[in-house]
Amino acid sequence: MDLKSLREEFDRVAKNQELSTTKYHQLIDKIEDEINSAITDLQSAADDTSSIDHKSVINHLIDKLAAYSVKEQFKMMKKDLQVDLENYPKILGKFFETDISKAYINVEFDSQIVNQMILNLLYHERRFDVADILLNESQEPDIFRVRSKYSEMHEILDALKARNLEPALSWMCVNRQKLHQAGSKLEFDLRRLQFLEIFKANRSEANNFAQTHLSPFASIRSNEFLQITGCLLWPGDLEASPYSDLLSPEKWTEVSQELMVQFYSSMGMSLKNHLAVTVEAGAQGLPTFLEFANLAMISREEWAAMKEPPVDVELGREFQFHSVFVCPVTWEQSDKKNPAVMLPCGHVFSWRFIRNVSNQWRQVFKCPTCSVLDVSAAQCRQLFL
Repeated sequence: MDLKSLREEFDRVAKNQELSTTKYHQLIDKIEDEINSAITDLQSAADDTSSIDHKSVINHLIDKLAAYSVKEQFKMMKKDLQVDLENYPKILGKFFETDISKAYINVEFDSQIVNQMILNLLYHERRFDVADILLNESQEPDIFRVRSKYSEMHEILDALKARNLEPALSWMCVNRQKLHQAGSKLEFDLRRLQFLEIFKANRSEANNFAQTHLSPFASIRSNEFLQITGCLLWPGDLEASPYSDLLSPEKWTEVSQELMVQFYSSMGMSLKNHLAVTVEAGAQGLPTFLEFANLAMISREEWAAMKEPPVDVELGREFQFHSVFVCPVTWEQSDKKNPAVMLPCGHVFSWRFIRNVSNQWRQVFKCPTCSVLDVSAAQCRQLFL
């Protein structure tokens, strides 16, 4: 059963539950109508001129309610719904593997890397008190510098929430060269917010500020720069202008997000937490491992003793952080022990393949792709580790 089938089964149970609820309400509405009708008749019977007596009204109501078989209908609807609700957990049990330990492989973790991943998560979440306890217990070296960086980032973000641009501008000035190399628009966005704050108070100062700090961006951000110059035509009434979207609080949120991205980049890190990436990647790969573990004719001990996964796991592009080379001849993925190497003709193969063919053909061989002769292993250039 795939996820689509599971979804269809869930929709069927939900539809039956909704139908059962509708029937409950319809039956209750009918009973309510009969009771209200009986009350009206009883009120009419109180009139001396009426020929209706109370006893006949009550007996008629009793006959009507008995005809609906209320108790039996409720019991039947409850039974039908109960069957669906009891069967669905059984279907879930067949779909989900409850014992995931069978996919466990012994992995030698680098405790320092794991500790740093946890510390980075705690710093990101502002849990400095918890991080300090872990830091003292793990005795991790050279982490205090990272702690101070995170503390600085959170102080800048807090200032931006309070509409204070000075800390962010100071950090931007220190890291301007790196930001330009990365193609970041953080400086322009910060200066634009600064311009808008000045413009609210003094149009002339805002004009001078734009010429000094924003005009250098006129060629690379022409449309946005034109919007800024257009703002100068609406002094004191920018909210009613075509450029009122520049005053949106979302602009501050976008700047905060961009600052976080660049701050993490300056520390050589991704904005997405490493620990979260590891857990998400493991969750995606787990079904493949479980399926292989169920089909493979090996013991749990043999499976756990494997040094690397015996099957390929396809992860989404969000988990691809660097290029991966697969040798076109051996179909082996390159790694530190088997790096990719380039021949003088420009074609790339794995080092293990080059070593084997050079030994087989007495040091000199021909390129398998273009058949260039007299190639030796010494002429190959390693591309990456």
